[in-house]
Amino acid sequence: MNRVDRLMAMVVHLQSRRLVRAEELADHFEISLRTVYRDVAALGEAGIPIAGEAGVGYSLVKGYHLPPVMFTADEASALFLGSKIIDNQADASLRKQMGSALTKIRSILPRDRQDYLDRLDRSTAVVSRGSSADPRLSSESLVPIQRALAERRVLALEYRGKDREEITKRDVEPLGLVYYADNWHLIAHCRLRKEVREFRTDRILKIESKPEVFAPHESFSLKRYLESCKEKNFEMIQVRFQAEAMERVRREWYCGCVEETPDQNGFLATLAACSSSDWLVGWLLSFGMKAEVLAPKHLKDRVAGEAEQIAARYAPKPRSIPRAMTAHAGGLRAPDRSNGINSLAAKAAPLR
Repeated sequence: MNRVDRLMAMVVHLQSRRLVRAEELADHFEISLRTVYRDVAALGEAGIPIAGEAGVGYSLVKGYHLPPVMFTADEASALFLGSKIIDNQADASLRKQMGSALTKIRSILPRDRQDYLDRLDRSTAVVSRGSSADPRLSSESLVPIQRALAERRVLALEYRGKDREEITKRDVEPLGLVYYADNWHLIAHCRLRKEVREFRTDRILKIESKPEVFAPHESFSLKRYLESCKEKNFEMIQVRFQAEAMERVRREWYCGCVEETPDQNGFLATLAACSSSDWLVGWLLSFGMKAEVLAPKHLKDRVAGEAEQIAARYAPKPRSIPRAMTAHAGGLRAPDRSNGINSLAAKAAPLR
């Protein structure tokens, strides 16, 4: 990036945030702190009103805005593709907002780039594996959750847990929103359980933002929470997959392979997995002979035990003893068929 482009990008970066530290600018643009200071001074000389305070950071003077930004074709394409992914993966509340935003973006593009996006629209599709969520559950919760996170407002939920029919009502204090395992999860302090809990958004039947504002949870860190979850519930597993199975593994394993090493029998893959997850056993078994669990031993034993139960279910049943069998001399003896044999022999003898 040349200096002119970097200076313009720096103004956009400052405009998009309330306060930006010099170190953040240096990391974002991959330049030194000395270069940041020179660039900020150059912007000031060009008439851009930047306020700076030592040890705090930089900000644009309130009321200053750049004229409307013109997107390049690549930037417009990236935004369009992002909208496609949101349309496929997010709930109805985000799809509606994203559609409205994309319409506004299209409206400021030149005619040739509008046509470019139209052609891209006709030739692009995002296909997911679909959701296993209960179709009766609500799917318009992300926007209310985001608003509550920003305003620190208490949420009132009606929630149905996994494999449960009963609905629980609870007030929660939202702390984070995380996407994993093909679903969005609300991380919140549950006032009913009096601890931090996770709520899958596709299992929220009803959500209401209450006027109550809760105090900040100063001791809570979303990063630390996720790391602690991994320490408590996750472990590394080693599986040998045949080469032709690896494409499916990369597609379906939401955490991504920690490590994959090719060997003479395929690929040795190391995965981060929840050791208590029942679906993991079924997922590994679905590969048939194309997957072999190597470690840990308890997972290997679980897969082996499940496979034995499946084999026993489909094993041929032992044949029952014919009714014609009779007991004789303390054992079983087949009926005497000698008379029948003699009769057939007689019929087959030549006429004299």
